[in-house]
Amino acid sequence: MKNEDMLAVLKALSNETRLNILCWLREPEKMNENLPNVIKEEFPGGVCVGSIQEKSGLAQSVISSYLSSMQKTGLLESRRYGQWTYYRRNEEAIAAFLESFAAGLQAKNK
Repeated sequence: MKNEDMLAVLKALSNETRLNILCWLREPEKMNENLPNVIKEEFPGGVCVGSIQEKSGLAQSVISSYLSSMQKTGLLESRRYGQWTYYRRNEEAIAAFLESFAAGLQAKNK
């Protein structure tokens, strides 16, 4: 992962609410009560923007902006079903970021 991409992820996570969202999405079942079957089947782990907004207590426009910025960095994936948008963690991208970040911080043996 390029340094500029890692910096974009770090900037996204430097906001407490965005970091909380990423943590909340680790356990999407705690945020979803009655998901449509199509979401359960086609986009497992997806959480509606409204559920994320409700948990955060912030305005939907703010949460939508946060989710969009996190999606641009690759941390989240989204799907739109009808009028609703659902988000979930992009585990592959998160793992790649963590690996690159750790490798970048480790001292090199001489």
